[in-house]
Amino acid sequence: MIKNFKIIIEYDGTRYRGWQRQKKDVTIQGEIEKALGIMTAKHIVVNGSGRTDAGVHARGQAANFRCDTDLSPGSFQKGLNSLLPEDIVIRECRQVEDTFHARYNVKSKIYHYKIYNHPVPAAMNRLYAWSIRKPLNIVAMRSAVSYIIGSYDFKAFEGAGSPRAHTTRHVMAADLIESDHRLLTFRIEADGFLRFMVRNIVGTLVDVGLGKTLPAEFKQILDSRDRTNAGATAPPRGLCLMEVKY
Repeated sequence: MIKNFKIIIEYDGTRYRGWQRQKKDVTIQGEIEKALGIMTAKHIVVNGSGRTDAGVHARGQAANFRCDTDLSPGSFQKGLNSLLPEDIVIRECRQVEDTFHARYNVKSKIYHYKIYNHPVPAAMNRLYAWSIRKPLNIVAMRSAVSYIIGSYDFKAFEGAGSPRAHTTRHVMAADLIESDHRLLTFRIEADGFLRFMVRNIVGTLVDVGLGKTLPAEFKQILDSRDRTNAGATAPPRGLCLMEVKY
């Protein structure tokens, strides 16, 4: 009997070339499909909710796969976690309706981007946060963040080579949280994301925080639909896919 399984995956993307399977490079999708092949002796395609780029992490990536099997969801979870590298973990596995597709049924995704704002870099956070040594103006950055909530054309924050029908996305929520340890977390939820969209927004927000760009100019950059007006792309290590909603 062919069953459809949904899995939630946590991974440290540091040593991977992103989510999508590639012929020569090691990827998250590739490692999971390889482990499924060992378990079932079949070629099984894993459908992810979307791509994450090289070096980007996830706590709640979602995917599904179909398989003609008698194995239970618990058996798949246990078996996969015994075969996968330690930096990829299947947090959940359950059987779902046959119509479920991890990519096509997505309603929204939540990403976090972490910035460590301290004159001395941190050893513990170096793989999971962007270290900015100069002090950032958090008030100005929060003011700029308010401009992206709603439905807008985000072409100014799109990376080159992004496959898409259009560049309009709806941002349901976005904010900037400051912890006691000089750690800033930019949180954003949207119905979809363009390639490098979050990292390009963060790079431009950092320019606002450093006083290179005013909050009102951030809005002008968004409205311009011109990538050359925005800031540099923030490094991938600070970005984490937290949750996919269906």
